[in-house]
Amino acid sequence: MNVPIILDRRRLLAGGGAFVVSFSLTGAFAQDQGAPAASPPAKPPGSLEKSPYLDSWIRIEAEGGTTVFTGKAELGQGFKTAFQQIAAEELDVPFASLKVVTADTKLTANEGYTSGSHSMQDSGTAIQYAAAQARALLVAEAAKRLELPAENLRTENAAVMAPDGRRLTYGELVATDFLHVRAEPSAKLKDPSTFTVMGQPIPRVDIPAKVTGGIAYVQDLRLPDMVHARVVRPPSYGAQLIELDAAPIEKLPGVVKLVRDGNFLAVVAKKEFQAVKAMRALSAAAKWKETAQLPKQDDLSAAIMALPSEDFAIFERNDPSAIGQTSIEATYTRPYQSHGSIGPSCAFAQFADGVMTVWSHTQGVYPDRQAIAEMLGLPPTSVRLIHVEGSGCYGHNGADDAAADAALIARALPGAPVRVQWMREQEHGWEPFGPAMVTKLKASIGADGKIADWNFAVWSNTHSMRPGGAGCLLAAQHMENRFAVPPAKPLPLPEGGGDRNAIPIYTFPNAHVMHHFLPDMPVRISAMRALGAYHNVFSIESFMDELADLAGTDPVEFRLKHLDDRRGRDVIEKAAERFGWRAGQQAPADRGYGFAFARYKNLAAYCAIASEAEVNRETGRARLVRAVAAVDSGQVVNPDALINQIEGAIVQSSSWTLYERVSFDDRRITSIDWQTYPILRFDAVPENIEVHIVNRPGKPFLGSGETGQGPAAASLANAIANATGKRLRDLPLTRRRIKDAIDA
Repeated sequence: MNVPIILDRRRLLAGGGAFVVSFSLTGAFAQDQGAPAASPPAKPPGSLEKSPYLDSWIRIEAEGGTTVFTGKAELGQGFKTAFQQIAAEELDVPFASLKVVTADTKLTANEGYTSGSHSMQDSGTAIQYAAAQARALLVAEAAKRLELPAENLRTENAAVMAPDGRRLTYGELVATDFLHVRAEPSAKLKDPSTFTVMGQPIPRVDIPAKVTGGIAYVQDLRLPDMVHARVVRPPSYGAQLIELDAAPIEKLPGVVKLVRDGNFLAVVAKKEFQAVKAMRALSAAAKWKETAQLPKQDDLSAAIMALPSEDFAIFERNDPSAIGQTSIEATYTRPYQSHGSIGPSCAFAQFADGVMTVWSHTQGVYPDRQAIAEMLGLPPTSVRLIHVEGSGCYGHNGADDAAADAALIARALPGAPVRVQWMREQEHGWEPFGPAMVTKLKASIGADGKIADWNFAVWSNTHSMRPGGAGCLLAAQHMENRFAVPPAKPLPLPEGGGDRNAIPIYTFPNAHVMHHFLPDMPVRISAMRALGAYHNVFSIESFMDELADLAGTDPVEFRLKHLDDRRGRDVIEKAAERFGWRAGQQAPADRGYGFAFARYKNLAAYCAIASEAEVNRETGRARLVRAVAAVDSGQVVNPDALINQIEGAIVQSSSWTLYERVSFDDRRITSIDWQTYPILRFDAVPENIEVHIVNRPGKPFLGSGETGQGPAAASLANAIANATGKRLRDLPLTRRRIKDAIDA
């Protein structure tokens, strides 16, 4: 029986001989009231700004071990390995001696959600500076003991070394005295030219369990004496439970308890398949009242644009001297899309001694704790959320809801560890989807062959209904005393939500960008990987190709004409060079070449992708044959992990772009399995993907986990247009749509 190790900060810090560096900025910059006002102090970098205590990030033990803490959740990005490399580098400790503890409300800093490709930028930066500060403190302590200038000492292998050969291990330095100091807002980082751990393709620490059948995911977790629960979901949004004869189900073998609270209905059994059988029987016994409330599937874009909107002009640039001569306009659409998590959502919960402990693959342990505490009427301090990886994530899927299910059921069974596992049809039917979107573009070309006027408008729901309040949880929405879904809000720029990447990175003399925010949400939606950037980049970069064609200019050359950002130009040139892109090139028969570029959120990593696609003109089936990408994510910590992220983005985006669409009738979601919601299969995986890194030693980390999805979609769409001579603007680019375009 495998049992997770549960630590708490008090136990962690109680052991003797451990050096935990802590400090506060409170009062650090106090000054005499009569003195002239000083400039505001510099802020600590990354997440140190909100959690400015080094003991939130680093612990050095007397026996030599080092623990690194992060409030971020490992979702498959590989950051556990990267953070381990960062700390090993800056502390000069062996990589293997480090341990990384991820998001846990009792142990780690509150870093909110793991989203928006912020893990390296926020948490990685905090760990880097915290480790450098801790190393400086260790050297200062050693200098005092050895009676030597600190600059004469060096660190190596978890020890401070003197020129005469004397050596003090970190454990020896921390075993007695504790030097309590306030932190400075910065620390002296190592020169990147001296790195021996950062920048190396160290194998990811999370992979072995995933390929050997170990405990890699929450779905694999087992607790002593646990029971199994299944939830009976309503058949549709807003359905009301009007009749239930539960007596026969309570008598089924292994059934421990039925839990009902309003429209929330669950069964608990000793064994998993007993719970599944009881769930099916309970589902058959339940009678629901449904109402038709979903929009028309066959004209979704019109239904979206008919919704009331809040309109924001988010970018304006005007130069009356630039005059366009030829104009084109186009509309692009994106359907609702599922996260398509391979492993349906799962969670554990145990209610003991007044404390609810939940193990979940949520992307925000602190916000989820707040929501679950509100749902249960408990103080947040009586709820603990521990992150465990989930099999498939990519945004706000069913993880938080499964956690709430488990907590509500566990409250009815005090002491028992309750495992909740969703079924496939529940995952596909009830998870929050990626929002449908409509973009309208119009632009004109001037006499110089460049864009003179650019107009972009996007219609979209919010892209985040993540927990923080109980009303975002299905279980809370279905309780007798239900919690109302909170009003939808747009996510603020510069990162944005539906308008993420809507502001062009290119320089146009006239540019106008509108965000039409739609508060009403016809289906349940929330964050999906890249948020609005996927569709906005698809739209912008598809339109750039259309405009390049109008101007009679090569697509790569056309982009470079409008781009002033040097780093952006570098990745475009790198991708084109490695692909073998040539102006006026001709692809083989039934094949096409495409190109696209973006900087994620206009402030994270840069990515350019050149693609070769194949189209079967008889069937309309399109396939990405090869892709060549270039990426600049600042200082690279683990090049292999960065390559993994871009490769994954290309494959995932190809699936979204060619196959994926949520379907529904007027009452129910109908895409509830892999037949009705197809995804890219192994026979459609590209033959070759190359990723070329433009490393920037010493530059800040730039988030890269979501930088490739938009360029991959547009590059593939442009390649299909090049192969067929027909431009498709409605996602997904299914074989039916391609065939119809060819035959038109």
